[in-house]
Amino acid sequence: MVYELTEDIVFPDPRQGEPDGLIAVGGDLSEERLLLAYSYGIFPWFSFRDWPYPAWYCPMQRFVIFPDEVHISHSMRTLMNKKTYRVTFNQDFDGVIKGCSEVDGRYDMAGAWLGENMMAAYRHLNRQGYAASVEVWNHEEELVGGLYGVVVGECFIGESMFSREPNTSKLALINLAQLMQRIGGKMIDCQLETPHLKSMGGRFIPYTEYLKLLNPAGLAALDRPSQGES
Repeated sequence: MVYELTEDIVFPDPRQGEPDGLIAVGGDLSEERLLLAYSYGIFPWFSFRDWPYPAWYCPMQRFVIFPDEVHISHSMRTLMNKKTYRVTFNQDFDGVIKGCSEVDGRYDMAGAWLGENMMAAYRHLNRQGYAASVEVWNHEEELVGGLYGVVVGECFIGESMFSREPNTSKLALINLAQLMQRIGGKMIDCQLETPHLKSMGGRFIPYTEYLKLLNPAGLAALDRPSQGES
């Protein structure tokens, strides 16, 4: 079932959504709505040229990487040991989100989802401390790769990543996982399965397990009657 959202900042029970994870359409990309959505594993994903309003997804099988399970291949270890690149955290969020939007002609592709309104919403979350980026720089101090996402408690909800030089998005993800290991982070949500992410340790877990890690009180809140109303 797909719900049509109103101006009220509420979402339906994600467990009532469509098989592809679509649960609702409408609403806006305000800070309050986005933070509520992400606290339940719901994220906006829609073609900004084709849809006048957001579409909201929450798949029941979640593709995640646990920080202590990230796979670092021999070739990536070699690259890291060469110190060809410098990695920073949250130093150029704007540059990263622009890179994610534009690299390889993404912005002009059919179905492109990372448009100006979406980027503005995540820039705002970053300024408020709810979204973060990882940057990869070459020796010329050019931004050549990175990723960004939303921080929910001890979890990182990955939104997008990009590479302008080989393996730089992988390098960003490895460094994110290593940082999360050091600070006690629980999970990196990859949202969608790709061969790239699967090779790095990504695997599926059910939504109930996912929500226990993301928002321990979430399942109880979903079971309250008011949470299932749109």
